[in-house]
Amino acid sequence: MFCRDCGEKLTLRFLENEGLVPYCTKCESFKFPFFPVAVSMTVVNRSEDKILLAKHVGEDDYTLLAGYIKKGENAEKTIPREIKEETRLTAIKWRYYASRYHEAKDVLMLNFIVTVEEGEIVLNSQEIAEAHWCSFAEAKELIRKNSTAEYFLNGALNELGKRK
Repeated sequence: MFCRDCGEKLTLRFLENEGLVPYCTKCESFKFPFFPVAVSMTVVNRSEDKILLAKHVGEDDYTLLAGYIKKGENAEKTIPREIKEETRLTAIKWRYYASRYHEAKDVLMLNFIVTVEEGEIVLNSQEIAEAHWCSFAEAKELIRKNSTAEYFLNGALNELGKRK
């Protein structure tokens, strides 16, 4: 690891209440690691009784829609942009559900339950191979098992069930 400010090789130093943290001897400061942040979206129809699942290009399992938050963008801007880019559907409202660190891609995932205006799904074929609406039971059956997507889906279904 190297300092993002000066390029010096970092060493690990103990920082009270933090443990071992990368440290730059040239800048004389601790350098906490950065990692990307993304949104994960449990997409529902207006009546909130269907979930949109997708197979991403090159993957065999169904997951939720997701996308990285771009530099200078917030999660609230990322949600409608990603849904429009991947499916051409229009997000009309969303609410935060939960966050979880996704180790496989070293990213912090922020999950939102997103209601979309129903219409024709037009897939971005460079990102999404397949997508379709599922009942809650179908979504639970199809989602990639033991995944961050399954964790968010199960929590969102619990939240949606409380509202009915």
